[in-house]
Parts: sequence; structure tokens; C-alpha cells
Amino acid sequence: MKVLVINGPNLNMLGKREVGIYGESTLADIEVMVGEKASALGVDVLFYQSNHEGEIIERKQSAGTEDIDAMIINPGGYTHSSVAIRDAILAVGIPFVEVHITNVASRESFRKNSMFSDIALGTISGLGPMGYVLALEALVDRYGR
Repeated sequence: MKVLVINGPNLNMLGKREVGIYGESTLADIEVMVGEKASALGVDVLFYQSNHEGEIIERKQSAGTEDIDAMIINPGGYTHSSVAIRDAILAVGIPFVEVHITNVASRESFRKNSMFSDIALGTISGLGPMGYVLALEALVDRYGR
């Protein structure tokens, strides 16, 4: 099984950005944690992060030609605004879990709306970096190795 993890804007600033909200873990820390779990599960995992909507769209589109079985997506701020990323996900038809480090439902009102939750296999929100590991476990459980 091959899983692509896509992180959107500002997630490259984890560990430096609003530590009281997002915690001290860096994106590299999360990638190590997910990579270790993937290795234990016998799954290949690829990581991608971009601050640019078009680049995220292109990466999702290319996933359709790379034998990617599933995705874990943290769209960052694009969660609430990107119809274009949503359309790219629908175009490739790869199942995915939406992940958010914080509990977006307990934050500002504009964060309560997701462009992705209704098309995701599931959404994990508010469990910090562990949400990525739980998403990987759910995908492996659902789609096998």
C-alpha cells in the first residue's frame, strides 16, 4: 500500500508558529512519527507540503498516475476556501482522511466549515500530530496493505 500525506500552507512552520495552539512538534517530527508507523505496518508513505494552492492541486493530480492507494490531507487554511483543491481530489478519486492538528470546531467560526469533510473517508481533528498516525491506521485497516 502507498499513502501520500499532503500538508497545506503554514504547516512548514509547525513548532515555531503559535506553539500554544499547534504545539512544539515540527512537520519533520510528524513525518518521522508517521514514517515509523508506516514502516511497522509495511506501508510506503510519501510526504508533500506546499504553501501554494496550484502546487497542491498539481501534486494531487499526479498522485492519480503514481499508484497511490490513499491520502492523508491537512489542507491548512485552504480547508475553508479551496473549491479548486476539492475538485482535484474528486478528479483523482483516491480515498483520503482529512486531518487537523487543532480542534477546528472549537476555534473561530469561519474554521467550522470544511470544503473536504463531506468527501473524506473521515476527519480527525484536535488530536495533535497523533491524528496523522490514526489516519494512517484507519486507511490501512480499511484498504489493506
